[in-house]
Amino acid sequence: MTVNKRKKNTRQRGSCTHGWGSMKKHRGAGHRGGRGNAGSGKRGDAKKPSFNTAKHFGKQGFTSKKSAEPVEAINLIELQAKIQDFISKGIAKQQKDIYTIDLDEAGISKLLGNGAVKLKLDIKVFQASSKAIDKVKAAGGKVETFMAQPDEEDDAEAEAVPAEEGSAEEAGEAQDSKDDAEEPAKEESGKEKPAKEE
Repeated sequence: MTVNKRKKNTRQRGSCTHGWGSMKKHRGAGHRGGRGNAGSGKRGDAKKPSFNTAKHFGKQGFTSKKSAEPVEAINLIELQAKIQDFISKGIAKQQKDIYTIDLDEAGISKLLGNGAVKLKLDIKVFQASSKAIDKVKAAGGKVETFMAQPDEEDDAEAEAVPAEEGSAEEAGEAQDSKDDAEEPAKEESGKEKPAKEE
């Protein structure tokens, strides 16, 4: 035999709180003390530190839908400690006293300059800090990067500026010559034409 079961809300007709227990437990925002930062006013000194250290104030940021790719970095001191391991894996090679290593094959995209360089290193990496490059060169090695360094970008901008200035000067000279040519024409047009004799 089929029994039609009544909906819960109709079965709770006549109940003051509809299954929520005491009236005070289901009063909306008033039950939790307000919305947002409501209730952040006066409080005892013992409770102030816990309130101030919580995330009540300031912008909390957001979660980007397109997150940036993580950068795998390695310091020079760590690189030298792992050099034999890289050689055994075929990532690095030793020719006499020079160690050649391609950090891209090791999944490392950036070289950092922490640590003293005691070996001659020939390194290929996507990007490296200027401090790391200077240390490797001072030890007799070299660093080849696939990303333009900040110094190189500055040089490229500095080379582009004179060309822009020269083009602006040429445009200014052309405008001046145009204005000089227009002035005689204006003077001639400004002269009154002689009246015709009747």
